[in-house]
Amino acid sequence: MWRRTTWLPPLFSSSKRSLVNQIQGAYGLRIWRTMSSEIQKPEEDGTFPRGITPFITFVLGGPGSGKGTQCARIVENFGFTHLSAGDLLRQEISSNSENGAMILNTIKDGKIVPSEVTVKLIQKAIESSESHKFLIDGFPRTEENRLTYERIIGAEPNIVLFFDCPPEEMVKRVLNRRQGRVDDNANTVKERLKIFRALSLPVVNYYAKKGKLYKIDGTGTEDEIFERVRPIFAA
Repeated sequence: MWRRTTWLPPLFSSSKRSLVNQIQGAYGLRIWRTMSSEIQKPEEDGTFPRGITPFITFVLGGPGSGKGTQCARIVENFGFTHLSAGDLLRQEISSNSENGAMILNTIKDGKIVPSEVTVKLIQKAIESSESHKFLIDGFPRTEENRLTYERIIGAEPNIVLFFDCPPEEMVKRVLNRRQGRVDDNANTVKERLKIFRALSLPVVNYYAKKGKLYKIDGTGTEDEIFERVRPIFAA
């Protein structure tokens, strides 16, 4: 069953907090501690054309949680447009634009693509679409992502889906999907899960406190999971 969550208990012990600090140093990311409910003043370009305010759903979950599969089902059944931050970055790189070259060089240098770049690609995709309902898959990954989105877009998402799945199940799914990714091995997947818990769960907690989070049991078959998702959008 899914349930709308208004609060989640503290997710980090002191040992988990030390992991956050280690990841901050290793990945060059700053995790913003502020949990303010205020939306920062948007930039001047943070508005959408056509006078239509889009309906935005953030879709969060660890690797192998099933969020990509369920996004496809939501698109098919409810007419949403699916946007993946990773796909948008790859598309920009393949476009051979100046911005794409900068993104590629940033990745080659082992650095993190600035949140502002990713958010503006999301904004561009929304503005250029005829749709007004969007699933933004795998974003925001960090509190800094979230704050940058709010600053540029000038709004929070309408709802947030969080696919909650046991770590051992997520590892098994990633290893079974055999997509040929170099990071689809047990040790790397476990490390990705640690990073997800350290960086992304504060975002999940933030939206839970805002009353925007729908926590979905990510175990079972694709059909069983979708039946937990369906009522959210059918309503």
